[in-house]
Amino acid sequence: MIGPLSTDLTQQPTLHSARLILRPLCSEDAAAVAALAGDRRVASQLADVPSPFPLDVAARWVEARLDRFVRGGGPTFAITERVRGAMLLGTVSLRSVPRDRRAELGYWLGHEFWGAGLASEAVSRVLRWAFVESNLHRVYAQVIATNQRSQRVLEKAGMEREGTRRGHLKKGRRFVDVDQYGILRDEWMKSPLAGAKAPHR
Repeated sequence: MIGPLSTDLTQQPTLHSARLILRPLCSEDAAAVAALAGDRRVASQLADVPSPFPLDVAARWVEARLDRFVRGGGPTFAITERVRGAMLLGTVSLRSVPRDRRAELGYWLGHEFWGAGLASEAVSRVLRWAFVESNLHRVYAQVIATNQRSQRVLEKAGMEREGTRRGHLKKGRRFVDVDQYGILRDEWMKSPLAGAKAPHR
């Protein structure tokens, strides 16, 4: 079993599931990040992504994620679909606090890929890696309170709503409520997801 979220960039794994390959993010993904995450329908549900998303800003975002992994802050995976090859569909990440063996889960998916269960599959695979392969104690996530689609993804992954932070995030000119979800390793290990068929290779 590897330690909590290795700091060696060369050791970030590629994860596999039934339909997906979650590979390490790379600088060449910046254009897809700008186009997909910058879509107003996607950016409106994310904390710090503008719409439109300029390519140079997206490139800095990607580089910051790569640097975060090198510094031990957790991986960002490019969500790709087996049938589409290496093309980026979105990202899923863990921002870690190694001392506490916890990490914040974050994810987004291009609008054209919504509704097919891909986000749920990516989140489920990353949680398995977090708890089984990286031995984390807790994973949590924050979601805008009106984002029911994302709430369903977290609930399907076994995460429980822990409370609401009122007016926690400023989107445009408005302050919006944010719901927090979380799950502990022991809870995940007792869930049906832990006993699910091992991911495909």
